[in-house]
Amino acid sequence: MTEAAILSALSNVQEPDLGKDLVTLNMVKDIQIKDKEVSFTIVLTTPACPMKDMMRTASENAVKLLVDKEAKVTVNFTSNTSSTRKDNQQVLSGVKNIIAVVSGKGGVGKSTVSANLALALAEGGASVGLMDADIYGPSVPIMFGVRGERPMMKDVNGKGMIIPLEKYGIKLMSIGLLVDEKNAVVWRGPMASSAIRQFVTDVDWGELDYLVIDMPPGTGDIHLTLMQTVPVTGVIIVTTPQNVALADAKKGIAMFGQAQINVPIIGLVENMAYFTPAELPQNKYFLFGKDGGKNLAEEYDLPFLGQIPLVQEIREGGDLGIPAMAGNEEVSKNALRQFAGNAVRNIAIRNASTPKTQTVQVTE
Repeated sequence: MTEAAILSALSNVQEPDLGKDLVTLNMVKDIQIKDKEVSFTIVLTTPACPMKDMMRTASENAVKLLVDKEAKVTVNFTSNTSSTRKDNQQVLSGVKNIIAVVSGKGGVGKSTVSANLALALAEGGASVGLMDADIYGPSVPIMFGVRGERPMMKDVNGKGMIIPLEKYGIKLMSIGLLVDEKNAVVWRGPMASSAIRQFVTDVDWGELDYLVIDMPPGTGDIHLTLMQTVPVTGVIIVTTPQNVALADAKKGIAMFGQAQINVPIIGLVENMAYFTPAELPQNKYFLFGKDGGKNLAEEYDLPFLGQIPLVQEIREGGDLGIPAMAGNEEVSKNALRQFAGNAVRNIAIRNASTPKTQTVQVTE
């Protein structure tokens, strides 16, 4: 066995999402050979890669079939999270991917999806932050059990910076951590937009693979402010199956497809797709209609990221400060893991094939 022979064999192993082989993509590192033993490292585009086991099996088979059938193959993994942010951005400079989770209307579970997406990415080994940009209806303090807690401040090069809270392995920031929850945030649009800019420029997010931003419902000032402030990698659209939600989801899709905004849509996820009772986990009851989100994704030629069931534990966990991904209920966790896996795959494809997103220039 030689290094050249190992590389030749691995040139037959495709990276499932990027459509090229591991050697062409320069994903194979640190080949070690000793007698019949060979080890090497595959550099993934994200630590949360859901195709890891598939690539391990394919790599082992390639070496045994094409080099030595008696070879003992050890495949190691590391990651270098892909990003289109190659410039020297002063804003969120340590964040590789900025993911906005949006919906055309409220009540579709966007905050629940955002929170559990962040936790699922962190479970896969990624460094993750969650920004609650819903100024008028912040949910993060309740969903993560940090009500009443306040973030600390620190000095960074003479500037006071807010330190995000940390819970379940991710960084958190929300207006609900700065304002008493008994008080309504009665702000005009410019004030809300100013708060969003501060969450971006005055919070020390540090080095992150993914910053998930839970956007407010609709298509208004805060959305434009964010797109003008940071180069968003892409957006995830959340909907439920019924027609009234789908009609508003179409408005969200239309907003990000406008020529002056043109932010890539990573995909669409259908929340509350069906009800599954805990005592009958195999049963599905389509309370709000069937496959509405899936059909909408097909209509607009968008990646469909998955269906999240309506499970009692998801609601209870959010109210108790223990999101589904931090709980023990496997039906919802499996659906959320599948959704997050599809999301990171589409982010990697977007980063490999689409030019970086520019900050949006909008005429006031």
